[in-house]
Amino acid sequence: MKLAEATLDALMLQRPPPAQQSPQRLCLDKGYDFEEVCALATDLGFTLHLRRRGEEPRKMRDQGHRARRWVVERTHSWLNRFRGLLVRWTKKADNYLALVHLACGIITWRATGLLG
Repeated sequence: MKLAEATLDALMLQRPPPAQQSPQRLCLDKGYDFEEVCALATDLGFTLHLRRRGEEPRKMRDQGHRARRWVVERTHSWLNRFRGLLVRWTKKADNYLALVHLACGIITWRATGLLG
């Protein structure tokens, strides 16, 4: 929130003049849900698309959905169960990559249910 103005001022591409352009949109996540950021976006001529804090969990709860983890978070959790990957004892990149491949193979094998 504190660096929103500096970030928008540091845009590398020049925006076309307001008379020639369609409304310019600015998509932000919940971390920018502050009145100062909304006022800044309006002053700069942006149409703001902003998720409000708590908006998504309420909608999901109302629809009866359970909380789920993102696929990437779940996969990182599965990979972190392999201590050799979590601590990274190996020094060579090839050995580490081999351990990652082995762990992914074990995770896939477990997911298929062929453990017997």
